[in-house]
Amino acid sequence: MNRTIVPVVIAGLVWTLSVASNPVAAASQIPCASLTTLHLPETTITSAQEVTSGFFIPPGSTTPIGGLPAFCRVVGVIAPQINFEAWLPLANWNGRYFVAGNGGFAGSISYTYGGPAAPGMSDALRRGYATAGSDTGHVGGDASWALGHPELVADFGYRAVHVTAVIGKKIVRAFYGKHADHSYFASCSKGGQQALMEAQRYEEDFDGIGAGAPANFWTHLLAGAVWSTQARLKDPESYFPASKVPLITNAVNALCDAKDGVVDGVVDDPRKCDFKPASLQCKAGQDPNTCFTAKQVVALEQLYAGPRNPRTGEQIFPGFLPGAEAGPAGWALWVTGPVPFGGLGDFFGSQFFKFMVFEDPAYNVMTFNFDSDLAFTDAKLAATLNSTDPDLRAFKNRGGKMIMWHGWNDPAIPSENSVNYYESVVSLSKGRHERGEEATEEVQDFLRLFMMPGVQHCGGGPGPGIIDTLTLLENWVEQGVAPKRIIAARVNATGAVDRTRPLCVYPKVAVYKGEGSTDDAANFACRNPQHHDDRDGHDRDDD
Repeated sequence: MNRTIVPVVIAGLVWTLSVASNPVAAASQIPCASLTTLHLPETTITSAQEVTSGFFIPPGSTTPIGGLPAFCRVVGVIAPQINFEAWLPLANWNGRYFVAGNGGFAGSISYTYGGPAAPGMSDALRRGYATAGSDTGHVGGDASWALGHPELVADFGYRAVHVTAVIGKKIVRAFYGKHADHSYFASCSKGGQQALMEAQRYEEDFDGIGAGAPANFWTHLLAGAVWSTQARLKDPESYFPASKVPLITNAVNALCDAKDGVVDGVVDDPRKCDFKPASLQCKAGQDPNTCFTAKQVVALEQLYAGPRNPRTGEQIFPGFLPGAEAGPAGWALWVTGPVPFGGLGDFFGSQFFKFMVFEDPAYNVMTFNFDSDLAFTDAKLAATLNSTDPDLRAFKNRGGKMIMWHGWNDPAIPSENSVNYYESVVSLSKGRHERGEEATEEVQDFLRLFMMPGVQHCGGGPGPGIIDTLTLLENWVEQGVAPKRIIAARVNATGAVDRTRPLCVYPKVAVYKGEGSTDDAANFACRNPQHHDDRDGHDRDDD
């Protein structure tokens, strides 16, 4: 199939997309309605109807999704109860297939999700894709469905995306009379866990995979959420309200913003910021709204330190990194919440341990033991929920390509988790090479990690976090063009792009060249960290 490069506007930026110049003709299709007669393994197709209005109103919603090309909407159930849909363009199919991932505890089909970085079904359809998605086997955004249903936990953990991918491909083949040329998956958070699970277990499902802010170390991530809850709420005097969070960000920026040579409200590598919460402790006579009490400081220290096993001292999961705590999608949403126990982290941790681990709706996370209870959790669910296996050789050997990305200042999934996973893949490769450089090159031949300074969970924050994952994967899979750097955008309250910045292949970092606007990606180069302070730009740029 020939490809044509065309410009498209996404979030106010012009992105270069590769599209089919000879898309599949409508004449090769069978009637949409006839798909109800398909006999597929463990699958019942309940309806197949053409949608030609240009918009779609999701079940249970009154808000239409607009701008859609005419498509065949296939609705069905995969045993035991995975609700799925497949959307097939009636004309101008680009020959590609995309499966949409999920967020949180899933429980609904991702008709829309995270924009160009983590597309939903409607986003892929607009690009000419045939696409599918599922609710992963249950309805609803909490975890109550898991009580007494290990088979549903297995669907949620690893099976649903796989069987949806397989069944969707069969529907595509039946409708168009041919297989898709290439298959893709790109998602964020729970969807990032799904992405890594697919690469580790089902290497045949997708040619290109985008894994954003992956919740892949699920059991330890949720233990980390409980660590945060206990740190702030076990003693009521340790709780601090969302109104104090900007004090933290202001102090971090005052200490570390300028370290990268640019004062822009973004700490480029927060691991290098030696912020001490004790610097915010109230002094005698100080207005308590402008500082933190001694117990609040201890809670802050625990949030940044992350959970440790009380018996062995082993790090269970990374802590938060300093920077970008403020903002509506920052700590106010995920950590403090509007009231005690109101943060999303509190919700996810409590739901997980009540309904999936201890199967007791009355379970109190304040009693969680980070030694014995964590061992019980891992023994019960790590194999089902954690996609931490560093062995991606089967995915690599069949030509698969993967892009990982994560906001350095993620308030939901501390970002060092992605660095740790990436480095575990490199470490496994080192066993086959004499030098670390060779191992890194082998890994970057199929897997590249991009860290996003100042970006929060799946986007948001003071740093640019809008990227076009599908185009990057298409170019790498279909044309062999590996991303050396990604131009990310940030939009303001009006939706206009007000900053662009290159994201560099980890461990490289974006360095200001010394001239031009610091809000323009063209004025930055990707360089190795040891050359961060060298701005001559003659021999180390990777642009």
